[in-house]
Amino acid sequence: MPQVRDRRIGVLFPAEAIAARNAAMAAEIAAAGYRDLLVVAVLKGSFIFAADLLRALHGAGISPEVDFISLSSYGAGTVSSGSVRVVRDIESDVAGRDVLLIDDILETGRTIGFARDLMLERGARKVGLAVLLDKKRPRAVEADHIGFVCPDVFVVGYGMDAAHAFRELPFVGVVED
Repeated sequence: MPQVRDRRIGVLFPAEAIAARNAAMAAEIAAAGYRDLLVVAVLKGSFIFAADLLRALHGAGISPEVDFISLSSYGAGTVSSGSVRVVRDIESDVAGRDVLLIDDILETGRTIGFARDLMLERGARKVGLAVLLDKKRPRAVEADHIGFVCPDVFVVGYGMDAAHAFRELPFVGVVED
């Protein structure tokens, strides 16, 4: 079990499995028929996943434009506040375009649902949702493209953090102690 910052981290999804799933997701996305695609990565948690998935999309023959939005519902804690706010907005015009939102984890669906509704309000033709992890819970929003179904535990690594720590890990894990 890896030890980082004097904490034991149990590995849920190793780097090799994530890389293989990114390639498979890119093929699924390529087959989904998106046109004039704008990929919007939801920061901060998705930044590593988004970068790897974008490279996999290139390998699958897709050349999207890329933008970033930063949304917050957690702050420095581990429990959502229940409200979503835009910290940094996209610069691209989405009117008439297909948008693929990339996020790290789908739990309540509040954050990605907020982003989807925002893109649709701005005139996006179609908005797809790609998430690395899906914690299967009752919610109003479902992802179109899912990396892994995740147990209902607080995860870190591969861009996801606990109070701004552990984002650099090349795997998805759980802090054990």
